[in-house]
Amino acid sequence: MFLDTANIEEIKAAYSLGVISGVTTNPSLLAKEGKSLDAAIREITAVVDGPISVEAVSQEAPAIIAEAEKLASFHPNIVVKIPVNAEGLKAVKVLSERKVKTNVTLVFSVNQALLAALAGATYVSPFVGRLDDIGQDGMQLVAEMLEIYRNYSFPTQVIAASIRHPLHVAIAAKIGADIATIPYKVLTQMLNHPLTTLGIEKFLADWAKVSDAS
Repeated sequence: MFLDTANIEEIKAAYSLGVISGVTTNPSLLAKEGKSLDAAIREITAVVDGPISVEAVSQEAPAIIAEAEKLASFHPNIVVKIPVNAEGLKAVKVLSERKVKTNVTLVFSVNQALLAALAGATYVSPFVGRLDDIGQDGMQLVAEMLEIYRNYSFPTQVIAASIRHPLHVAIAAKIGADIATIPYKVLTQMLNHPLTTLGIEKFLADWAKVSDAS
């Protein structure tokens, strides 16, 4: 699991659980924290020893490539997020040849996922929740992508993104997605269950009775 946030306190809290192996960010998440990109990357890489996705915002392939190489120079764990369009794919092809790790994002179809893998993407991020929002089955897209990637032994890894609730995470794991990137809120929802809370309270109450009797 990756954590989908740029909030350093959320990242520290999640990473301390021992279940998070990377972080994904985007311009909106970074802007929300009110920090420079360089400062945010320094904070995150000081905590997480794993892939850190940061998005390129340039629109033309040569500019995307230049921006991606600059971002990648910040830290060896940086992965550059690039939207799946014609200019993005051109950039991904060049960057893959230059050993710059990429995360092709805003993927909403099997064909987009296939093109991204052929271009050499390190990761591809289907946006599950946004598809659900318009009445489509986002997890079905993930399943179809995985089938195609396995058919051709593509090394590209699938990141189930735009995760909205714990059920998304469970389904992603069940169908074999390589990674799910989740908001901190969803992580806490995964951890908590009312029966667990009640069980702990009962054990403590029973133990108090034993302690009082001794």
